[in-house]
Amino acid sequence: MRGRRGRALAAGEAAAVLAAGALQTLAFVHTRSLWWLTVAAIALLVWRLDRCRPARAAWLGWLYGLGWLGAGVWWLFVSMHRYGGLPAPLAALAVLALAAALSLYLAAACAAYASWRDGRPWHDAPLFAALWLLAEMARGTLFTGFPWVASGYALVDAPLAAAAPWIGVYGMGALAAGAAAGAATACAPGGSAPAKRGAALLAAAALLLGGALTGPGEHTRPAGGLEVSLIQTQVAQDEKFADERLPQTLDDLARQLQAARGELVVAPETAVPLLPSQLDALVPGYLESLREPFVASGRAALVGIPLGDYDSGYTNSVIALAGGASYRYDKQHLVPFGEFIPTGFRWFTQLMDIPLGDFDRGPLDATSFPFRGQRIAPNICYEDLFGEELAVRFVDPARAPTILANVSNIGWFGDTVALPQHLAISRLRALELQRPMLRATNTGVTAIVDHRGVVIRQLQPHVRGTLDGHVEGRTGTTPYAAWAGRHGLAPLLVAALLVMAATARTRRRGAT
Repeated sequence: MRGRRGRALAAGEAAAVLAAGALQTLAFVHTRSLWWLTVAAIALLVWRLDRCRPARAAWLGWLYGLGWLGAGVWWLFVSMHRYGGLPAPLAALAVLALAAALSLYLAAACAAYASWRDGRPWHDAPLFAALWLLAEMARGTLFTGFPWVASGYALVDAPLAAAAPWIGVYGMGALAAGAAAGAATACAPGGSAPAKRGAALLAAAALLLGGALTGPGEHTRPAGGLEVSLIQTQVAQDEKFADERLPQTLDDLARQLQAARGELVVAPETAVPLLPSQLDALVPGYLESLREPFVASGRAALVGIPLGDYDSGYTNSVIALAGGASYRYDKQHLVPFGEFIPTGFRWFTQLMDIPLGDFDRGPLDATSFPFRGQRIAPNICYEDLFGEELAVRFVDPARAPTILANVSNIGWFGDTVALPQHLAISRLRALELQRPMLRATNTGVTAIVDHRGVVIRQLQPHVRGTLDGHVEGRTGTTPYAAWAGRHGLAPLLVAALLVMAATARTRRRGAT
């Protein structure tokens, strides 16, 4: 009976941890009302790790990550099955395999925590925060990185958002994990004295709520404004590259560009879904016809288009339609399987029907588009997940962007939680760098985000339309942009290692 009861309790514990990881993904969609769910879920994980052996801790950490990532990125199934043509069982298995593999980082972190914790909240909370930070950075950087639903994105509306211009999304996630661990270890049975538990709880509360009083600070200053028009093309993904639909797609885009009233008009990623030679063969002189009204009026447009050819290579790009010198931006951080084929996985991509699936990379330190006293820095879709890479453009203040512009096509993911998740990502980039972010998308969310990460205006998803509004450029550099632009994530790595070294030292002293 005791063995059966023990197995039932272990299964219940595993199910609870798996469910906690899955439930916390609601915080990435309802960032204003449910941000606390991330902290609560992490606290539950840490609480269950109490007195776990390393192997059991690794298992629970892996289950938590599986629930977190499985529920957070399930929409990849839509892109692979509905639009890529991959059989449903194989698409589901691919999403599960991705979540399972990426959860190994958290499993290793939890195993290390179980090995090194000693039951003292002031020791264990920083240790867990450091290990959480290492796990998230590993997931976000190794093998090109996949940092979607990193814990800090759920906190864009939380008091901890005040830390974004200082320590970025990974630092925010580490602070939340430390606060959760402090609360969990202080409330664990046994352990330290009540006074120490109370102090740990107070510190956790101060960490979570203190930002509401201090605010992020203004590290940048206004640099003039622009009237902008952001185009949402609303082309169904299964029709975007269809030969019979292409003339209508191109005609609709031309009409929207011509009708737009803003000084700066921004159209989505691959709004023109053809390589130049294909475009000229289908509609000769198309780009020139789009450019003419902007040259004549002194306005400008940024339009997503692939450039190059199949023989010499092609890029996922943005071009400027304006007078003066030509401008192009080429995407640098490509999406595995969708935009480049990882070594050994060509067989997998050949199972799907994904056009233009093997792009060349652009430069990391790309130039901005100069226009009416502003420097507009495009980034394409997935690239705005990598704040440390966008920060490279801020190293030289004279060239630093004043406005960020994300052009995206996440029509690949249908009407799913990927849309609000991506909006939260763009909002946090705006907050880290204290720059406004313009989002022009195919199916949504098209929005104007100010330098504080606040959505000023947005267009309803899944409708064709144009969002008009005013954007204020900014100059100056946040602390995050200063250190991340020069050193990447190395300062956070060093901080995590120092915390781990300090806790190891105190553990040795406690043992003697």
